[in-house]
Amino acid sequence: MFLAALKFNSTEQVSSDAALAQRLLHRDVNAFEQLYDRHSRIVYSVVLRILRQVSTAEEVVQEVFLQVWRNSGQYDASRGPFIPWLVTLARNRALDHLRLKSERQRRLEEQPDDYVGGLPQISIDPQYEQAMDEKRRAERVRSLIASLPSQQRRAIELAYFAGLSHSEIAAALKEPLGTVKSWIRNALLKLKEELQAKA
Repeated sequence: MFLAALKFNSTEQVSSDAALAQRLLHRDVNAFEQLYDRHSRIVYSVVLRILRQVSTAEEVVQEVFLQVWRNSGQYDASRGPFIPWLVTLARNRALDHLRLKSERQRRLEEQPDDYVGGLPQISIDPQYEQAMDEKRRAERVRSLIASLPSQQRRAIELAYFAGLSHSEIAAALKEPLGTVKSWIRNALLKLKEELQAKA
């Protein structure tokens, strides 16, 4: 089904993919970005073909690449090229979403309607507003992180999303420890100022 898309990969790219995947084991952000730039379109097209919904497909693509980042050790180059493995991962994740959606729909249809005075009874979750505020705050933080200079952004992502220590980040980015600490400190100050300004 996806063979036509896969045929465009040259032998050079296949070996390059394997090398980049190997570098992911050492939490190489640059390798991850290269793999994402190289293959996110094909992953998106596979997922969109299954889910037929743009916003959900975009979410699933992010989940797939997050899984690649977290579980890069699952890829075994001796068993085949990287891209078919990635496409299989994307297809499985998209099908999981479809199954989950149909299961939710089935449960919804099985629930009896509670009518009060001829109208459906509506219950509002008291935590809804708080959840929405937290979601908006998280989106604002993501947007602010994306606007940081690339070195600061990488250092922040490695520290807070990958859980690396300052010395591990310095090693991963091949930069002096003092420089990395300075990037993180300046990035946090900038984020704090922006959040307070928009509060």
